[in-house]
Amino acid sequence: MAKVTKTVADAELRTLVFNDLIEGNETGFQYWRINDRQYGAILTDANGEKRYVRIGVIVAEPREDMTAEELMESEVNAYRAKREAKAEKAKAKEEKIARDKARREAKEKEAQGNE
Repeated sequence: MAKVTKTVADAELRTLVFNDLIEGNETGFQYWRINDRQYGAILTDANGEKRYVRIGVIVAEPREDMTAEELMESEVNAYRAKREAKAEKAKAKEEKIARDKARREAKEKEAQGNE
């Protein structure tokens, strides 16, 4: 069995837990109270390893300059902006790799033509 990367395994576990919490514990995961802000569960990841997954609840402080809805919207927008920036950076990197490869191939052809 091919080993799944940590990033992929973690993302799959998060998806499982969030879906379970949102859809009403249909999977039968058992959550244990860790402290007043966290619950945890033991799940098996895509590599067959047991993993401890923590679920935390963060309550934002009331703000005078914005409502709770505005705060949530600003955090969602910030997250989306970071994801878009990351995607743009990845695209630019792919384009640079393609340009560099084409440049190397052109130099190789030129070198072969000069022989």
